Formats: sequence, structure tokens, C-alpha cells
Amino acid sequence: MDPVIVVGAGPVGLSLSLALAGHGVPSVLLDEGPGKDEPRPARSVVLHADTAAMAHRLGCTTLRDEGAHFAAWRTMRRRQEASRITFEEQPAPLHLPQHALARGLRDSATTHPLIQLVTDCKLDTLEQDERGITAHTRGSETTWWRGSHLVGCDGARSTVRKLLDIRFPGRTAVERHAVAALRAELPWPGEALLHRNPSAGPEEVTARPLPDGVWRLDWLLPARGDLVTPDALVTLIRDTLAGWCGGTTPPYDLIDTGVHTLHHRLARRWRDGRAFLAGDAAHLLGALGTQGVEEGLRDAENLAWKLAQAWHQGASEALLDSYEDERRTAVAARLRAADQAMPALRGGSGLRTLLPGSTRSAHTLLTDGHLGRGPLGAEPVYAPPVAVREVPTATEPGGPVANVPVTAPDGATVPLRDLLGRGRLLVLLVAPGTGVWDRRHWVGAGLMPRLAAAVSALPVRSELLVADSYPGAPAHTVLLVRPDGHLAATFAGVRPAELYEAADAVRGGAPEPAAAASTTPTAVID
Repeated sequence: MDPVIVVGAGPVGLSLSLALAGHGVPSVLLDEGPGKDEPRPARSVVLHADTAAMAHRLGCTTLRDEGAHFAAWRTMRRRQEASRITFEEQPAPLHLPQHALARGLRDSATTHPLIQLVTDCKLDTLEQDERGITAHTRGSETTWWRGSHLVGCDGARSTVRKLLDIRFPGRTAVERHAVAALRAELPWPGEALLHRNPSAGPEEVTARPLPDGVWRLDWLLPARGDLVTPDALVTLIRDTLAGWCGGTTPPYDLIDTGVHTLHHRLARRWRDGRAFLAGDAAHLLGALGTQGVEEGLRDAENLAWKLAQAWHQGASEALLDSYEDERRTAVAARLRAADQAMPALRGGSGLRTLLPGSTRSAHTLLTDGHLGRGPLGAEPVYAPPVAVREVPTATEPGGPVANVPVTAPDGATVPLRDLLGRGRLLVLLVAPGTGVWDRRHWVGAGLMPRLAAAVSALPVRSELLVADSYPGAPAHTVLLVRPDGHLAATFAGVRPAELYEAADAVRGGAPEPAAAASTTPTAVID
């Protein structure tokens, strides 16, 4: 089989190639640039639990040293504190410069034997046939590349999207922000701040910590207004810091500045035969605290295991179509929530009229976007292909699973999310006591032998796990989890026929005959 061609080596393209490699799929990663990321501390990203875990699994080494977890989230209105949220019961968001994320992913990709990273080459032609796709590049590698599939992760001005003639409608200049990265001592070390209607300056400013006393500050500007001059930005900085520090501007070291204009756009199609779009090539968002890079990482995780299924065992058209169905629907819902909330948050009209049934305040809704909660920020829930929910749990079918400790048959105990991204369905048995019993006492007892036999007969590669507990699940519940960590089905005990049916539905049914004929069969279970 030919490798997957990935166009664009930003965080999304790098993540996709690494995710494919985790599934045992080779890729050619085409980078239009020189392979270096310009340091820009004022351009940063926030990762929440699922995307931070994904970046960690992919081998991104910069998360710990160049990222900072929020110690708390503080909101203020005028001069009064409105709320303060700590993270004892949920993982704190991780904030790091985008160039640091890209560099960590690039370092991991550069050394991976399944990834061929090619720099200084620009795509100019695409051709498809029944068995693959051909791409032509010019530059350092003026040549033709042959792939099983191709994914455009090449940004807002995507060449792939243009070559496929896919429209990219949406709204321009939804929000505009002045941004500065600076080193200073603020009154709340390590705590992020959302300040609405401060005594001076724009109507909203956020402060998010980075390591070594560095902060990223964002000021909301009029969507269409005058250019922000250096003098005007310095005035913003001095007035804002003085307002937070008792009226006197503390010493600060200005590191980086910028003005970011945010657009909302959504590609009409995310798939054209063997070609796909992901990241900014497929969508633009970012208003009200939403994170475009994070949604791009979710695109990569969703698509990688489906392309891996096609590469290793063949895939149905339904499975490959489900990438667009799931991810485009999720991003569209995010954009729709922002569009509904924005008139109330930015124009002063009532929240309740735009979000029926909502009793939440404006600052709470904005906090949701920044902290990865609610319609503006929560991890996506995908409509499951089969509605199998024999046992209710705290996770709805299609939702992201809880990161509980799990034990594999070899006796290793790890967080559940550490086992994602390996091209396997996960079958999890809830068996209280396994956390304290010796493995030899339970691996051949109770439901385990029957369940192990059922798992070995599934139509896709699968791995059997055991957990002492799972939120909301009684003993002997069996959960079927997709390779990207979304719950597919729950069962009361061992139900081999129903488990097989659910696993078959997850893979979208049997592979198409042509696809199945062009792949080499793999073992059902390791």
C-alpha cells in the first residue's frame, strides 16, 4: 500500500502524520516551508484534557517545559471579582505557544520511521483514481507523489481545497484582538483572568500564564476599526497592568505583539474521493474563547483511525464518510453556538432570547469557551452508528470516555486515554476488585474467558481491558470504545453477538470489495 500524503506541516498536519504512525500507517508529510517554526509567544494555544492527552501520546516533548497549566480561572467585571474556578476535579487547561507545540510535534515526526517529512515543496496538482491519489509538488522536490489517500492540512488558504474546488463560506472579521506577550508580576501568579468592562481600555481583556512569568494578554477590539499603533498598544498595556496592580504600572518586559483577526468559515465538503480536509483548511473559528488549533487536532484524531482501518483492512465508504459527518457537524455546532451567543455577549441583548432556556450569565458562557465546557467548548459527542446502551453510564454513547485507570491482560495498569490511538477498539469490563486482586486470580475467572473469546472474534483489531470502576456503571458492564476514545456501546455482561454487531457498526460495515482486495489482511487481535 502507498503511504497517506499529508499536505501542510503545522500542528494539525504533524499530529495527523504522528497519529497515522501510531496506527502503523506510513505517511509523506509535505511542508511548504523550511521546516522551522518562528518563535511567536503572542500566538499561543490552549489544550484541554483530550487534546493535551493526544499531544502527549504523539510524543510532543514541549508540553511540560514550555506549557503552563492554569492554577485557576478568575473572572472580573469592572473592579469586582465575579468568580474563581479551581481544577481539583478536572484537568486544568494547558497553555503554550503554538510554535512550541509545532516544534515538539515536529521533533517527534522527524525521528519516526513511518513519516517522510519533505520541506520547501509546494503542491500544485492532484489526480485521483480507483486505487489511489497522485500529487505533484514543485520546489526542493519537484516530483509526483503516490498515496493511498491525501489530507489537506494546509491552512486557511488551502491549496488542496482550491484544487478540489470546495467552497469555503462564512463570516469575515468576527472578532479582532490586540495581543501581547510580556513578562511581569501580576497579582494572581499562574491564574488566568477574564476581565469584562475594566475601568480603562477595551470592553474585555484576558490574561493567560505561560512559564517563567510570561503572560499572553488579549484585548477585544472593534471588529472594524483603526490600526493598532505601537504607541496605542503600549498605552493598552500600561493602563491594563495599572488597573490590576493598584493604579501603578509594574515593571514589564514586552516580548511579542500582534493583532489577530478571527474569521468563521466552514468548508462545504471535507471529503472528495480519496482527498480530505482538516484543520484550518476545513474550518476557521476562534471567537468567544473557542480554539481553532484544538478542533484541528480533533480532526486529526478522528480521521487517523479511519484511514488506518482503510489502509490495513479496507474500509467502507460509510466509515470514510463518517469523518465529515462527525467532525463537520461538531464544528458547525460550535460555530452556531458562537453566532447565537455573540449578539448577547457583544451587543448587550438578552441571552435568554438567543439561547432559549439559558439562565447562565455572560461571563459564565465566555468561561465555558475558554475552559472547554458547554456548547462553546466541550469535547464533541458523535452520533453513534448503533444505539446500543443496555447499561446507562455517566458517558453518553458517542461521548468521550472517562480517563479511568485500566488494566490490560498483561497486568499493566495505565490511564485509559494512554491506550488510544493504536488502531484498536477497546473493550472494557467493569470488574470491582481487580485493582487489588492479583492478576492470576481474575484473568481466568468469571466473565473474562467468555469475554476474551468474544473480543478475539471481533471483525477489527481489539484489545480487552479491565477497570475496577467506571463512572455510573454497575459491575459487569462492558463498554466498547472507539480508537479515538469515544464510547460506542455499553452492554450488561458478555453479549458476543451484540458486541460483534456494534463493532461492525463502528467500522461502518464490511470493507468495499475493491478496498478489501487492495489491502493485506492483518490479525484480528494482537
